[in-house]
Amino acid sequence: MPKYIVTIGLEVHAQLTTQSKMFCACPVEFGAEPNTLTCPTCLGLPGALPVLNEGAIEKTILTGMMLGCVTPPIVKWDRKNYFYPDMPKNYQITQFDLPLCVGGGVPLYDLAYPKDAQKSIASPGKVVKLTRIHLEEDVAKSTHHDKFTTIDFNRAGTPLMEIVSDPDIDSAEEAFAYLTSLRQILIYGGVSDADMEKGNLRCDVNISLRPEGQTELGAKIELKNLNSMSAVRRAIKYETERQTEALNRGEKLIQSTRRWDDDRGETTLMRTKEDAHDYRYLPDPDLIPLRTESLVARMRPQVPELPHEKRDRFESDYGCSAYDAGVLASEKALAAYYEAAVAADTKVPAKKLANWVINDLLGILKDSEDGITACPVKPEALSALVAFVEDGKISNNQAKEVFAEMFANGGSAGEIIKAKGFEQVSDTGALEAIVEQILAANPDKVAEVKGGNDKAMNWFTGQAMKASQGKANPKIVTDIVRKKVLG
Repeated sequence: MPKYIVTIGLEVHAQLTTQSKMFCACPVEFGAEPNTLTCPTCLGLPGALPVLNEGAIEKTILTGMMLGCVTPPIVKWDRKNYFYPDMPKNYQITQFDLPLCVGGGVPLYDLAYPKDAQKSIASPGKVVKLTRIHLEEDVAKSTHHDKFTTIDFNRAGTPLMEIVSDPDIDSAEEAFAYLTSLRQILIYGGVSDADMEKGNLRCDVNISLRPEGQTELGAKIELKNLNSMSAVRRAIKYETERQTEALNRGEKLIQSTRRWDDDRGETTLMRTKEDAHDYRYLPDPDLIPLRTESLVARMRPQVPELPHEKRDRFESDYGCSAYDAGVLASEKALAAYYEAAVAADTKVPAKKLANWVINDLLGILKDSEDGITACPVKPEALSALVAFVEDGKISNNQAKEVFAEMFANGGSAGEIIKAKGFEQVSDTGALEAIVEQILAANPDKVAEVKGGNDKAMNWFTGQAMKASQGKANPKIVTDIVRKKVLG
């Protein structure tokens, strides 16, 4: 059987975090009563005229800057003509030949790949090239019931970026990483909530297969109704197998659009695909072309530190490992939490705080629906807890117990340590008396320490901890044992 090369391109639609719609003053709000956030403009009534949303344009330009795009000096808006029940005007105001952003690319972060693929990344450090980002209006929301369909026009007219990649993705795993990395960057820039469950981030997949050795791409087949990143991965795998089997049977694939059924795990034909000329694009006569120079200058200082830049800084400034820095930088809110904890007490090692955030905090948060933004343990409280460990006042195991109590019931580390009786004994005189009794009773172990057996040294520390019911400062105990045995 011949082998085939898989080529994938993604069209990502991201709603922008604006207060009003793209061409009218109606508010943008998720979960409002259906058909209550409308006006003549977003309902497409005769005589209603569109007015550009400057904030939406700024956020799109900012997105382009974060992704290395270029904004042309002049852009314009066009009408894309087609009839769908969720387009009240029977055309969509969008951008055709002069979009806000062209070129650029999305870096694929290692930790953005599915966990089961992170150890076998085919092209580490890959940047998926972008074709364009254009700004348009969203359509209404249709809900299909058994025997009828309802439609909610609240969403119609919401500012919507369409981020179009080149056919530059080679696998389902790269598509997953692309979406994850892009989502991180959009959230870092504050331009979109990028929540697929709420529908403010949606994705269409274009996939084609061609035999090895053939340079011309195969027929482009578009997949729709993909409402999660895992669904994108599953749909690509299914469609790759379906097209492979069809080609092996000698079938000729034609350009078409297919619907992904997540419950059945398969795609079904919706329609043969239209080309650009089928949409009959024409310049929108109600919106004049826009000069972008002043907008670009205004947005350039707003470009934030991006995930990969923050990751590099965490490594250089805080001594984090590449993996730890990648985890901490993977979410904007998590990175902010970590940096706030570091800033709360500069004497607490940043590397130790990274370990606590990744191993303990994220471990307990994985069972929480609210995530880091609703964490009951504030950054400064975590820093104070780790400071108790660093000062030798409690052991690491005791600190974990205190942390669990802080997370479950609140309270400061100091209060919980006192309530649990965890204060460690650091009185040298009292600890020397305990150590001397243990040394006198165990001359064989003393000989082992003198012979260079570090495990025997640790044994004495453990015995002192038992004798003090866990309250002895282990660091001070070890120093006393070393001084009395080795001189």
